Amino acid sequence: MRSLPLTLSLWVLPLAVGAQTAPAAPLQDAAEGRVITLADAEAAARQHQPSLRSAQASTDAAYARVDQSFSSFLPQVSANAGYTLGTSNRAVIQNVPGSDTGVVSNSTRRFSGSIAASQLIYDFGRTKGRYTASRESAGAQEDSQQQVLQDALRDVRAAYFNVLTQKALLGVARETLQSEEARLNQVNASVQVGSRPEIDLLQQRTAKANAQVALIRAQNAYATAKAQLNQTMGVETATDYTVQDVTVAAVAGEDEVLDALVKRALEARPDVAARERQISAQESQVKVTKAGHLPALSATGNLSDVGENPFNGATLSAQGGVQLSWALFQGGLVNAQTREAQANLRDLQAQKDALRQQVRLQVEQARLNVVATREALTAAEEARVNARERLRLAEGRYRAGVGNIIEVSDAQVAFTNAAAQQVQATYELATSRAELARALGTVELTTLASR
Repeated sequence: MRSLPLTLSLWVLPLAVGAQTAPAAPLQDAAEGRVITLADAEAAARQHQPSLRSAQASTDAAYARVDQSFSSFLPQVSANAGYTLGTSNRAVIQNVPGSDTGVVSNSTRRFSGSIAASQLIYDFGRTKGRYTASRESAGAQEDSQQQVLQDALRDVRAAYFNVLTQKALLGVARETLQSEEARLNQVNASVQVGSRPEIDLLQQRTAKANAQVALIRAQNAYATAKAQLNQTMGVETATDYTVQDVTVAAVAGEDEVLDALVKRALEARPDVAARERQISAQESQVKVTKAGHLPALSATGNLSDVGENPFNGATLSAQGGVQLSWALFQGGLVNAQTREAQANLRDLQAQKDALRQQVRLQVEQARLNVVATREALTAAEEARVNARERLRLAEGRYRAGVGNIIEVSDAQVAFTNAAAQQVQATYELATSRAELARALGTVELTTLASR
């Protein structure tokens, strides 16, 4: 038997030509009652994706640290109070001969309470620098959260387009099986009347069996793709749904020159903005660390009340003053901390340069993929038209008795491959445009009317 072409990527599971037992029926598709749109999938990811909730929690924690830093600008007030009760026994010796020794008990009560307050007056920018650094760090975390959102949306879109791909490939597999079944009936009738040899029937039975295997694999790939879509959406539900077909419109500026697209990406991408704010935060931290050599000036106040009870017989006193604290020598600690902060700053600046290069590479790759998939789609559409015509002619030649079943089988395989290639090129273009949008820092993706 002549072997089928190896270019068929959807199915190749050779069966013995002489096998007369029909293969098992294809698996049945699960019921698909719901229809999910791309907007539904994106909304589900925004609400349920754990990575987004984790990023939001990190942002909330960062802004809480901003409030912690701001608290140093405000007065610091503390209060304490205490009350003690005690007794003491003292022996008393009587001067009268023969009298007993007496015991005298004394009780003591003491209340003490105080309120202390301090207010920072000036510390050469250390407190302000810490506040600025924490605020920039929080802004950087918020930008990083936006990047996590864009990455999550990119993953959802890629998974969604993969579901559409597998759904369309499943349709191709079904159509192929239907064609093979119809052709089997025709060949069987020809063999029965003796116009065709029995080997044609065996060849066609093998073609039908391979088509059944292909359908089973396509059903499994479709179900797996929907399970992957659920994971990117962050939901734990059944896959008894279908997805609505969409066509992704061209990304604005996808045909611009590379430098213009890179500039646009550097201005829009949140991960680039996050790196800039991290550098700004670290610059503030360097200044804070250097200021450790300088003193801090604070105002202090204290109000105390001491006596037997707070309302009677207590002594109220108040104190106030100015306090200057200055660490004159710490064994080189501040110098070492400053060197560490400066090294961390250089590290962030190097990471920024690496990120800029990465952005350029991502934009260039995404742009090239869009161009390539557009051209591939045009070629795939033409290949499908030609393959369909080839199949029509091969079937006509077979019916006329001048062709053979191998020619028809080859034409069917070529058409199936061409149809699958067109499907893949269609959704590869959609995925490439989604990746380009992500590389440019664009959250929204424009889709055209559903087909």
